[in-house]
Amino acid sequence: MKALINIDYTNDFVAEDGALTCGEPGQKIHDRVLALTKEFFEAGDYVAFAIDKHTEQDPYHPENNLFPPHNLEGTDGRLLYGDLEACFQDIKSSDTVYYTDKGRYSAFNGTDLEIKLRERGITEVHLIGVCTDICVLHTAVDAYNKGFSIVVHQDAVASFDQAGHEWALRHFKNTLGAKVV
Repeated sequence: MKALINIDYTNDFVAEDGALTCGEPGQKIHDRVLALTKEFFEAGDYVAFAIDKHTEQDPYHPENNLFPPHNLEGTDGRLLYGDLEACFQDIKSSDTVYYTDKGRYSAFNGTDLEIKLRERGITEVHLIGVCTDICVLHTAVDAYNKGFSIVVHQDAVASFDQAGHEWALRHFKNTLGAKVV
């Protein structure tokens, strides 16, 4: 069985005025992210949204030394970008849709995502979202270490760092044994 994990496709990471936006590369994948979300949902597959959540001026969070404040609790920056927000609102009550807040790069770190996947007998995870070389990468590494088969949809991931994006795509395939489609 398979699941789609939509990682951090939010206003702060994608919108032109987002706090930590990857801008045009993230915006270019919008239609594909939306189509994959609908495709998995309509097929009855599990669809998970793993969305970064931070509190302003948290002195203990390591990202505060690396990035400007982003995806702050209670802000529009945490809303899913573009038409994905309306799509989520339409499907969120389904028992095949799961939303989790995450406080670190990986969708598995500090969440119950692995439990949800294992309960449903899911062995293959499909990854989409942003940023390819940060949160998507760390989610893929954790998925690999937990024994999941990994599929990364290269037309549905993006980053603000093109070199990092390209490196991560190679890393998924060559080091994690992921299918990059």
